[in-house]
Amino acid sequence: MPIEILMPALSPTMTEGNLAKWTVKEGDKIKSGQVIAEIETDKATMEVEAVDEGIVGKIMIPAGTEAVKVNQLIALLLEDGEDKGVIASYKPKAGPASAAAPAKAEAPAAASAPAASTTPAPITPVMGNTRLFASPLAKRVASNEGIDLRMVQGSGPHGRIVKDDVLKAQATGGTGKGRVFRNPQEITKVPNNNMRKVIARRLTESKQQVPHFYLTVECELNKLLDVRKDINFEAEALAGKDKKPAYKVSVNDFIIKAVSMALKKVPAANASWSDEAIMMYNNVDISVAVAIEGGLITPIVKNADQKTVVTISNEMKDLAARARAGKLAPEEFQGGGFSISNLGMYGVKTFAAIVNPPQGCIMAVGAGEERVVVRHGKMEVRNVMDITLSVDHRVVDGAVGAEFLSAFKHYIESPALLLL
Repeated sequence: MPIEILMPALSPTMTEGNLAKWTVKEGDKIKSGQVIAEIETDKATMEVEAVDEGIVGKIMIPAGTEAVKVNQLIALLLEDGEDKGVIASYKPKAGPASAAAPAKAEAPAAASAPAASTTPAPITPVMGNTRLFASPLAKRVASNEGIDLRMVQGSGPHGRIVKDDVLKAQATGGTGKGRVFRNPQEITKVPNNNMRKVIARRLTESKQQVPHFYLTVECELNKLLDVRKDINFEAEALAGKDKKPAYKVSVNDFIIKAVSMALKKVPAANASWSDEAIMMYNNVDISVAVAIEGGLITPIVKNADQKTVVTISNEMKDLAARARAGKLAPEEFQGGGFSISNLGMYGVKTFAAIVNPPQGCIMAVGAGEERVVVRHGKMEVRNVMDITLSVDHRVVDGAVGAEFLSAFKHYIESPALLLL
């Protein structure tokens, strides 16, 4: 009897995925542990290994098929010596595998392209290169007003363009007199991949269900920037023959370390919500937002409080690189007790991030900039950064959030404490 290969659940929350690629074909003999397919989840492309040995009898779901449900039948495996004829009379077991036929694939079975294409659809005029059907009056009005009839949608019989169509195009921004008429067909549609759908669903739920409040503080960076400069200078001085420094720490690396130390000092902020209880985390695992093609992912620096700034820097570079390549394992981006979102490198001064449930807090980091501040009655120019903490009020109260920000500010403005 053929062995069923089902769509695997590659994470606890996965309900469906895109079958991006088959690495085997019908007739291939496979072994247990051999990679047979690549599945695109909401966060990454994961390899699927065979559990059983045998010969690939039939691929039920072609490469490129989107939204394949977990436990849906995707292939049949024949045991050694088993006749392929049994596949024709085989009836799938009850469950998702015997549900409705799979959706039509975007690519043929032999294709290796990802299921969700982001290639913009071509923009074409309404009439394309075909003959224009327009009344003589419509043509005359269009000529006088400088309107391109190819960009006008006809409402007459068989799509014929009449005078009113031309006047409507002119009134809504026709090409005459320097204006450009934008036809509804002049739209590039980028299909929503699994990641974008999950981001939309989770953030909508967060804003609707999580009672947010926000706290903002200013942090001076002058001492931290001096310490960072010294650390990176020493890395360059100790470089080998290739003259490549062993590390290069960023301001964000110090921020991750400062957050971890502040959470150790104020553990009540290292928590998440559940209907039964507030979950207080013993480990300090920091989720750091990383922009990738088509969305966002939050790789985790685990036990950040136990690591040096240099270790955090090297680990974060590795996590970010593999995140952009879609090579993170689920445990590397699922979980975490506290999130950081840094848009300072884009010049964003201040913003408020959306809490990522079930976590209780997310910290938004703005750009450092020179500002005039008053010290002992005198004006001084200092490098200042805005920090905004978004908080789930069910988990963290205002006083706890303020205490956490105070601790974070102290560590950022006294960076020597982060090196102890």
